[in-house]
Amino acid sequence: MHKHLHKFETMMWLCIKALLYILLLFVFMKVLGRENIGLVRLSRTMGITIMTFFIVGILFLSIYGKYDVGRRKSKPIINSLSLAVICTDIVTYLQVMIMRTNVPDIHEFEFQSIGLLFLAMFLQILAIVFFTYAGNALFFTIHEPEKCCVITSSQKSLDEIVFAIQRFKKQYKISFVLNYRDPQIGEQIKMVDTVFIYDIPVDARTNIMRWCYKFKVNVYFNPEIEDIMELNATQYVLDDVYLLNKNVKTFTMEQRIMKRLLDIFLSLVLGILTSPLWLAGMIAVKLYDGGPVIFKQERATINGRRFEVYKLRTMKQNVRNYSAVKNDNRITPPGKLLRRTRIDELPQLLNILKGDMTFVGPRPEMISNIEKYTKELPEFEYRLRVKAGLTGYAQIAGKYNTTPKDKLVMDMMYIEQFSVWRDIQLILQTAGVLLKSDSAEEFDKRKRQSRYIFPDIDQKEKSNS
Repeated sequence: MHKHLHKFETMMWLCIKALLYILLLFVFMKVLGRENIGLVRLSRTMGITIMTFFIVGILFLSIYGKYDVGRRKSKPIINSLSLAVICTDIVTYLQVMIMRTNVPDIHEFEFQSIGLLFLAMFLQILAIVFFTYAGNALFFTIHEPEKCCVITSSQKSLDEIVFAIQRFKKQYKISFVLNYRDPQIGEQIKMVDTVFIYDIPVDARTNIMRWCYKFKVNVYFNPEIEDIMELNATQYVLDDVYLLNKNVKTFTMEQRIMKRLLDIFLSLVLGILTSPLWLAGMIAVKLYDGGPVIFKQERATINGRRFEVYKLRTMKQNVRNYSAVKNDNRITPPGKLLRRTRIDELPQLLNILKGDMTFVGPRPEMISNIEKYTKELPEFEYRLRVKAGLTGYAQIAGKYNTTPKDKLVMDMMYIEQFSVWRDIQLILQTAGVLLKSDSAEEFDKRKRQSRYIFPDIDQKEKSNS
């Protein structure tokens, strides 16, 4: 019975997804069809437009994210789908306008029906909002939160992972926490649906994961450098011995040339397109206190080489220089808007043209932060194997106040999985960062604390003795 219910639910979600995607196409065709009769009648125009919308839609859904209710919160899903459908609409609209030039009484390309395009986008976003909230409501009505067990090594680590889990209360419910050295850990794993393994030795983690596999329990764990190497390794058969091969190397000459050409092209094009924003930002900074509009600061790039990064100044003059914190009184009113919209980062296009930075790569940290983080985490220097970037995987997937360890892991994943196509994906995904309310969070010095107490095995043994 349970197997049949699972099949029914899988089919139900497939139908809901198909209905949403078909509805988005229908809205585009129906609205734009008011002034483009070929879109609502069986014709070559209709067929080519449907194919374009379908193919381009799949491409942008793979970049921004799909309709994955139950896995993500509603707002991120809405943001992802909205960006995907807007980009799909624009590309399909351009295709329709190009095809219109074949009509006998139209002899040149021109933009028409722009008002209808915006109306279609608005109606599509309304449909996305409805389907997302309704879909998540339905999913969590059917499914209770997964019973979870957290296995870690200290109270500090426990507080960090619990803080993250509790932001997804509808998905996960923590049943109990364990010390990774608990001798009864195998029996405890049987009792839950999901196990979170966080900040424990790799050899101990291996045994726990074997228990999870044996009892068919879902498992989440934070990766180490060894995991990144293994994940990006290739299969290799030496005679008849099966091996995984990981060549640790930098980008090839072809990759470097393509990446540099992409940097030059994008920095020139975006520099011209965003010049009004630069000008408005500079005027706002100058009018506020009359000080310099450009802020320069020493940062590190490839192989630790130092350079001066350029930004629009967002803080008051002559203040101490350290990473921004929550409710930072050094930030000026214009600076808050510039930081929130990322306009303050635009002068770094000049750093890219100079060759100090690249478009996609690990963000350049302050020298003091690099020295501090490297003392605590020696592997942090691995981020300097490539040029610093204007945007990167850690900025898209993480936040401003993401921990150094997690930044390192995300940046190492980017370095090991590098391709020009991957760079293009991350550049397109950067638009989604502006829609994330938590992406620009400053460092919050308050300690993350949970109501769970880490079970200290050593203390128990001492009290028993």
